[in-house]
Amino acid sequence: MSDDHTREPQYQICVNLREEKGLARLGLMSNQVWHDDPKRLTFTLARYKFVSKIFAGRERVLEVGCADAFGTRIVQQETGSVTAVDFDPVFIADAQERGDPKWPLDVRVHDILQGPVEPRGFDAAFSLDTLEHIPKENEDLFVRHIAQSLAEHGALIAGIPSAQSQQYASPPSKEGHVNCKSGGELKELMRRYFHNVFLFSMNDEVVHTGFQAMAHYLLALCCGKKLDV
Repeated sequence: MSDDHTREPQYQICVNLREEKGLARLGLMSNQVWHDDPKRLTFTLARYKFVSKIFAGRERVLEVGCADAFGTRIVQQETGSVTAVDFDPVFIADAQERGDPKWPLDVRVHDILQGPVEPRGFDAAFSLDTLEHIPKENEDLFVRHIAQSLAEHGALIAGIPSAQSQQYASPPSKEGHVNCKSGGELKELMRRYFHNVFLFSMNDEVVHTGFQAMAHYLLALCCGKKLDV
């Protein structure tokens, strides 16, 4: 054990945890964000906080497009279990390597364009910062397969940067953003698969119902799945 002792005894747990388990590290993508634009990490985690509170108490939750799954643990705090999928094996390998038995996570490679996530019947699903990377000609397939992964009364939260925000986006960000939408366009897409779509605006870490054209980010809460999808 270390000879380090904190001046205030209640903080000794920090040293003890370091000695017992080591120091946790950021994920592959969250590390890059922390290196280049640390404030953006707070915005990302705020989106996960929104999902965690809306889906609190759900037994089986699905994340589509989890990347390194660094923020997923926030949703795990409030739900029974989370399955996180991404089509990129590099990010999934990173998430698996950082796995912690205290926070058991079913994280695996899956391309949602190829089909629903099995076993189906999830109580809820969420997808943050993913739809904008899906070409418009594939967007219906993307949403349909998520909807098909849900139970009859399951709900979906989809979050994307707004179309209006893209004039302020960095060049690397713009490179991957091929399908950003206005609030109306996002709602129109989701209404093809859900009877009820509630739209929220987001600026930095603040979620609100303000003027959508001034929103940097959009969150669509979708429920009442159409059974013929």
